[in-house]
Amino acid sequence: MFKDSKKEKQQSVESSGNQNIIAQGTKIVGDVSSEGGFRIDGEIEGNLKTPGKVVVGKTGFINGTLEGTDAYFEGRFSGKLELSGTLTLKSSADIQGDVIVAKLAVDPGANFDVTCVMKSGVKAIKNDRSKEKTA
Repeated sequence: MFKDSKKEKQQSVESSGNQNIIAQGTKIVGDVSSEGGFRIDGEIEGNLKTPGKVVVGKTGFINGTLEGTDAYFEGRFSGKLELSGTLTLKSSADIQGDVIVAKLAVDPGANFDVTCVMKSGVKAIKNDRSKEKTA
């Protein structure tokens, strides 16, 4: 009885922790999408879409479009980057193109040559006139 529930718990932990790794020396040309996050030490030329976190190592390079939640760059990026969360750039990062993010963290030394739009996480307050009293 207890063994079955333990086995189910292990399977759910394994499936929720999926991370894709693009190793150094690997080049992918085309569109890539996944429910899991990415660790990129190789090269992607195309569109990358994920709700997970994207980590680009020092040897990593993305040339194309990246759509996701959070990204952490030590490597290079060229293209359009759109994140609903935080973009973190370490000192070795080299980012060029168009960037749309909610939050931005840049270490000294990072190259950030972009057109950048920061979207606030604050939602607009709706004006509900049905609750107002009429005189």
